[in-house]
Amino acid sequence: MLHADRVVTILGATGSIGQSTVDLVRRSPDRYRVEALTAHSNVAELAKLARELNARFAAIADEARYGELKDALAGSSIEAGAGEGALVEAALRPANWVMAAMSGAAGLKPAMAAAGRGEIVALANKECLVCAGEAFMKHAAASKATVLPVDSEHNAIFQALGAGRREDLVRIILTASGGPFRSAPREQIENATVEQALKHPNWSMGRKITIDSATMFNKALEIIEAFHLFELEADQIDVLVHPQSIIHGLVEFSDRSVVAQMGAPDMRTPIAHCLGWPYRIDGPAQRLDLATLGQLTFEAPDPVRFPALRLVQEALRAGGAAPTVLNAANEVAVASFLDRKIPFGGIARLVEATLEALVAKGTAQAPQSADEALAVDHTARKTAAGLLPQIALKAS
Repeated sequence: MLHADRVVTILGATGSIGQSTVDLVRRSPDRYRVEALTAHSNVAELAKLARELNARFAAIADEARYGELKDALAGSSIEAGAGEGALVEAALRPANWVMAAMSGAAGLKPAMAAAGRGEIVALANKECLVCAGEAFMKHAAASKATVLPVDSEHNAIFQALGAGRREDLVRIILTASGGPFRSAPREQIENATVEQALKHPNWSMGRKITIDSATMFNKALEIIEAFHLFELEADQIDVLVHPQSIIHGLVEFSDRSVVAQMGAPDMRTPIAHCLGWPYRIDGPAQRLDLATLGQLTFEAPDPVRFPALRLVQEALRAGGAAPTVLNAANEVAVASFLDRKIPFGGIARLVEATLEALVAKGTAQAPQSADEALAVDHTARKTAAGLLPQIALKAS
C-alpha cells in the first residue's frame, strides 16, 4: 500500500512531463501533498496549478515576472518566488519526492539541490546527466538520494534490471521509434521542414524533444544518460529501432535471457512508476493489447542518415566535457532550425563542427559541479553560435 505522506515538488510543472505528473497527482489527492511548483514563464498556469493543488510555494524562472506571480497568488497562503535562487529554493523545500522536469541547462542547479537533500528525485531533465552526469551521480550517492529515471527508455531499463543480478548484466538496449523520418531517404531528411520534423508518429512531446527524436539526438543523449545512470561502459549500450514504441528498453543477462519492459506510448506510465515507487499505483494509460496490435518490428539504426549516433560515440570516446559540448551545441542547433536559420541536416553538422572546434585541442575535464558544467555549456553555446553562419551558408 502506498504511503499517504508523500510530499511532492514538481520542478517544471507547466511542461509536458510536469503536466502528466500533475494529472497523476490530481487523480489521487488524498495520497499526495504538493509542497512546491515551478515554471519557466507561464505565470497564469503556474498560479492556477498552485491554487488547485494547494501548493505552499510557487516559483517562476523569469525574475521580471515576480510581481505578476505574486498578484496572481494574492489572497492565498502560497508563497511566491522568482529567479534562479527561487527555483533552487523550491528544490530545497521539505518534499520527499521531487520531479525534476525543468528543461535545459536551467534545470541543472535545482535538480542538484534536490538530490542533495537525500530524498527521491524523479529525473526527467537530461542535462543533469548529459552535462554533469559524473558530478550529479556522485552528489546523489553522497547524499544517499534515490534517483529514479523518468525517461520511458531509462525507466524501462531500471525496471528490467530487477530481473537479475548486476554482475550478470551483459548489455542494455534502448529502443527508438525512428521518428518521422525513419524510412526517409537522406536527401529528404536533409531538407525536411519544421512542420514535418514536428510530426512524431507515436509520442506527444515538447518541440525541442520532438526535433531531437527526428534527428535521433534524443537517443544520443539517452546513451550518455544511461552511461551515468547505470554505471555502464559505452559498448554495453545498444540502440534498436522499434517503430511501434511498445518495448521501451531491454536488458540482456549472461545466460542470454533478455528482459523487456512494455507499455503503450504514454509518459504517464513511467511517471506513475516513479511516483508510486517502490510500490505500484493505478495508471491511466491505455491498457496494452498485443493481439490488437498484431506485430512488433525492429531494425538496426542507420548512423549515416542519423549521424547523431556516430557523434555520441565520438563524444564518449573523447570523454571529459565532450558530452556537455554535444548537448549545448545541439540545443543551439535545434533552436536555429526551429527559427528556420539552418536546414534540418544542419543540426548534426553544427554539433559536429562545435565538437571539432572544442575537442580537437584536447577535451577539458568532466565537470565536477553545476557551475563547471554551466561554464562549459556557455562556452559551447557561444562557439556553436559563432559557427552558425558557416553552417547556414553551406546550405544556401
